Amino acid sequence: MGIVILFISISISLYYYTIILLPKSQVVTSGIDKFGVKEIYSTKGGGREWFLNMENPKKDPLFSITDDIPITKQNDDSSWFINNSNTRMNVNTPAGDTQWKNIEMTGYVKAIPKINETNSLIVTNAANTDNNNDESKAIEDIDWRARGGVHNSVVPCQGTALGGGIYLDGKVAWKKEIWHTGGYTDARGTTKVTNSISDRWIGWKTVIYNIDNNSAVKMESYLDDKDNNEWKKVATIVDNGGWFANSPDNIFYSANCGKQKDYVITNGGPIATFRADNIAFNFKDFSIREIQPPLK
Repeated sequence: MGIVILFISISISLYYYTIILLPKSQVVTSGIDKFGVKEIYSTKGGGREWFLNMENPKKDPLFSITDDIPITKQNDDSSWFINNSNTRMNVNTPAGDTQWKNIEMTGYVKAIPKINETNSLIVTNAANTDNNNDESKAIEDIDWRARGGVHNSVVPCQGTALGGGIYLDGKVAWKKEIWHTGGYTDARGTTKVTNSISDRWIGWKTVIYNIDNNSAVKMESYLDDKDNNEWKKVATIVDNGGWFANSPDNIFYSANCGKQKDYVITNGGPIATFRADNIAFNFKDFSIREIQPPLK
């Protein structure tokens, strides 16, 4: 009996210490998000969280789709469908708020790459958008990316990004963009981790956080391959320098961004983007959370 009382007393004391005595900025959440999806890392105490409005995504003032591509709700599973060769679904930072930096991005997708007479892939008119590059014309992938702002030629130096992608054939990779569009690197961490993701639901997570006193960045990718909320880490890379843009010097430095060709993107950015190239897809349960980076 005495042991039970002692245990209860210790539990109450720990609860009191955690909830009452700890500053709000140090109290963290963990486990399961509002959609019931497992979290890899805890949400930072007082950190930002964003969740897709599943009833009507476009009613969210922080959410936008480049070129205002239409989306339609699916009756069978309440997901949404988008059909375009260049999909960019953006989540903005409210004025005065902390920009997206150390984050975990999550979303479930069902890729539908097949083109037929009744549901052909809609090709964005290049004259109406400046968010494309030669690379995007040759790949079929989804790619969650962050750490930048607007991606267009008017403000090219804002177009930084770290993007973790999964290709239609089951390969995964990470890419870096130091400016838009002449600052792309070659892919790193390219590995085949599953069979084709075509015509089946998968969950995809990308995690980005600074390490080594904000001098380097760690990037991790996670896959829920069977759509059962079981997540497996499928890629991990660290950028601490030496990851160079693949454009010639005369092109890279023409933007006058004041950055080296292996610039490490330790900065945050006001926009995080759920991107896809050359596939139509159903989507649901998108989220972005500001995480508490793990201790080394």
